[in-house]
Amino acid sequence: MCLAIPGKIEEIAVEGGVRMGRVNFGGVIKRVCLDCVPEAGVGDYAIVHAGFAISKVDEESTRETLALFREMGVLDEELADEEAVLARAAGKTQSCCPDGRYSGQ
Repeated sequence: MCLAIPGKIEEIAVEGGVRMGRVNFGGVIKRVCLDCVPEAGVGDYAIVHAGFAISKVDEESTRETLALFREMGVLDEELADEEAVLARAAGKTQSCCPDGRYSGQ
């Protein structure tokens, strides 16, 4: 799954000519490219998809969306760092079939 998640922009810096931000997703902080939303500033909220802020959004919508995602149990999965994703994948039974029907055991 790959959701667009709202977060609060806490810091902005230009790195190698690219506008980057430190974005807080209800306690999880990620680096995000802000080039697609040049009007966004520190304290604003933005919808982020695949590491790119794609639009501004209001605070109330952000809180509602984060609460709904938490309730659905998808927020931790979407915001997991690479190490957590790899650890989860290592614990799953591996399959040689694309649809996962046969595990080879």
